[in-house]
Amino acid sequence: MWVATGGELAPRLAFVCRGARHAVYDGSTMTDQTLDPATHIRQLGEAARAAARGLAVAGTEAKNRALTEAAQALRAATPALLEANARDVASVEGTKPDSFIDRLRLNEDRIEGMASALEQIAGLPDPVGRVLAQFDRPNGLKIERVAVPIGVIGMIYESRPNVGADASALCLKSGNAVILRGGSESRHSTREIVACMRAGLAAAGLPEDAVQAVQTASREAVAELLKADQYVDLVIPRGGRGLTELVRDQASVPTLLHLDGNCHTYVHEQADLAKAVEVIRNAKLRRTGICGALESIVVDRAVAREFIPMLADAMVPDCELRGDAEAVAIDARLKPATEADWDTEYLDPIASVKLVDGLDEAIAWVDAHSSHHTEAIITEDDAAARRFMTAIDSAIVMHNASTQFADGGEFGMGAEIGIATGKMHARGPVGLEQLTSFKYLVHGTGQTRP
Repeated sequence: MWVATGGELAPRLAFVCRGARHAVYDGSTMTDQTLDPATHIRQLGEAARAAARGLAVAGTEAKNRALTEAAQALRAATPALLEANARDVASVEGTKPDSFIDRLRLNEDRIEGMASALEQIAGLPDPVGRVLAQFDRPNGLKIERVAVPIGVIGMIYESRPNVGADASALCLKSGNAVILRGGSESRHSTREIVACMRAGLAAAGLPEDAVQAVQTASREAVAELLKADQYVDLVIPRGGRGLTELVRDQASVPTLLHLDGNCHTYVHEQADLAKAVEVIRNAKLRRTGICGALESIVVDRAVAREFIPMLADAMVPDCELRGDAEAVAIDARLKPATEADWDTEYLDPIASVKLVDGLDEAIAWVDAHSSHHTEAIITEDDAAARRFMTAIDSAIVMHNASTQFADGGEFGMGAEIGIATGKMHARGPVGLEQLTSFKYLVHGTGQTRP
């Protein structure tokens, strides 16, 4: 089975996945010069549209088999995937921050995590065909609102190769074809992952073009994908603010935006301070390079003199704390913050610290500086927690928990294609249900309208 892109085939590297032979593109034979972006995207779109028609009517058993076979293919391809990923990492080492390298790097545990996520998605209920509502009309018409696939998804993302596996699996299970455009820095890893996903589709007798990848690093190809509304039904960007704003400003295809994660945790005056320290350390330092990582700590002045030294003890020197003048005056281990710090998604071991006077000021501050991704309150006062959680206008709001739980897998969705920070169609983790639309099925017995 060739990893096709709707156009030319340039097989160079072969490996065995679950007993089948697959060829993937070698970067040395597929260059920007060999592909016209407009033609390439049109070919991908035509192939994806045809595959989506086949996948839309596929049964649950076939989709689940494709996912479990793809999981086994990933495991079998671990040596090749590690080798490909090492090439990707080597190409950017010394030019990118450690947090970027961490997002890009794969190891055996992360590959197993990808494979396990595919199996978890296979075990979830099929979102397609769900009857969302049904009602009878006085004239005898019986009407059902039924969940259906969206169609063709364009997925544009940066650096993290596992996003390609998660997005492919979620689209497959929800009956959607997907066109992946990963970052050029992860191109070798992405090719291996796509080959394994297509192996799963082939083993289940489903159209392999349900998972394809853009085979050029040309930015013109991104622009073409964003305007390919003849073929693509929805574009989902997952990456930094620059990527998301590019998609927002240039797309004629409908978009589901995932903005940056400037996530806050507010330490209320009724907080258990030891609990607050433990939660905040995890929220910031478990993995600094993910969108759910804590970036800003908001502290009630009523507990600041006790809490700030406790916080510094737990965080410094592992994390640089940048505080306002009051916070720095309490503990000199904090560095002075600038105005830019309050609106920065660091994705590094850095966090800002702001003091506020009470719950109302905390809500106003967070709302003014949040990217509306994920916020948290640490308090033993349930009424204060409810007020904060109700008033804050973010996709996810937590009480006494690490913001790093902002993840579709942790929500029981198996995986996620991103965290939607808008308010239309889907919000928060985008899993299987969020990748469906609906249509009305109207059953009659010969009724005519007077």
